[in-house]
Amino acid sequence: MGKSAVIYDFGVNLQPETMLNAKEIARQIGGKIQDNESDVTITHAAKLEEGKSDSLGFLSNPKYEQALYETQCGAVIVPMQFKPQQATTAVLIHHENPYFAFCTLLDKYFNPNQHRSGIESNNIHPSVQLGESIHIGATAYIEENVKIGNHTIIYPGVYIGRNVSIGENCIIYPNAVVYADCKVGNHCIIQAGSVIGGDGFGFAPINGKYVKIPQIGNVILEDWVEIGSNCSIDRATMGSTVIKTGTKLDNLVQIAHNVEIGEHTVIAAQTGISGSTKVGGHSQFGGQVGVAGHLTIAPNTSVGGQAGITGNVTEENQKLTGTPATDVRTFLKSVANNRKIDALKQEINQLKSELESIKKS
Repeated sequence: MGKSAVIYDFGVNLQPETMLNAKEIARQIGGKIQDNESDVTITHAAKLEEGKSDSLGFLSNPKYEQALYETQCGAVIVPMQFKPQQATTAVLIHHENPYFAFCTLLDKYFNPNQHRSGIESNNIHPSVQLGESIHIGATAYIEENVKIGNHTIIYPGVYIGRNVSIGENCIIYPNAVVYADCKVGNHCIIQAGSVIGGDGFGFAPINGKYVKIPQIGNVILEDWVEIGSNCSIDRATMGSTVIKTGTKLDNLVQIAHNVEIGEHTVIAAQTGISGSTKVGGHSQFGGQVGVAGHLTIAPNTSVGGQAGITGNVTEENQKLTGTPATDVRTFLKSVANNRKIDALKQEINQLKSELESIKKS
């Protein structure tokens, strides 16, 4: 099922007190439904292949249209101009962007985090300022002078250091760490096991030894930032390591001290960005990219997986790959030329042989 199968490979239920029908769903998402369509009650969201009569699904890629005709889903969100070529038992809800509409409904009605509330932990310093309708799970440990905004959810086992501020509508998953003095904006998500504000990798070579440089800065996550699981965002030596608004980090990403990641940038797993590098907004990094320190990467840069960036990227909208990273078209030409080397070598040897024969004659 394409995108829907990859991202929402599960079925999720509505809370018992919530009941939806297809016409109400259409109204809420600004979709359209045929007047002669029968209505259906929805209590479940699922893939088209796994749906039941009370399930809601969606179709956004026409490549998977056949699944619509075979599904048992009671209702399916489809593109606005979609016209079925076969009969289907599902009620069709037409929308300009079925994928976005489906995601919106998942977040509003099927997200298990929406229904968590209450304080379970006893390890909260008396000076902590707690917002309204928050949830703090058992064994979470929160130090002095922390501020936590409204509707934020903190799972069990989370550690939050002194003077940390966390905005509204955030989710911090189990065993994540936010060290002292760091700032987390509104609508941020920190997945399990990630460390925000650990010491940067700073050591001074003195007399054949490495002496640790104190890391006294912090980390700032602006609004709508998501940090995948087991990431490390190091605090600045001085000043701040900054992840700007709307940026999304995959699992296992390393951001070193004093790095600045521009707004609405996406970084895939196992990428590492060395200290004091500045990445422009709206950039894209594939998996296992390595970026050297003290560089400037222009906005709207796209970097292919396993690339190595060793110098500044000064022009916007570049697409880079390889190590050292270069323009994609140049890289592909280089790869194509490399494949011809053996043939060229044979041709050169043949010419040398012919030249030797001419000299002897």
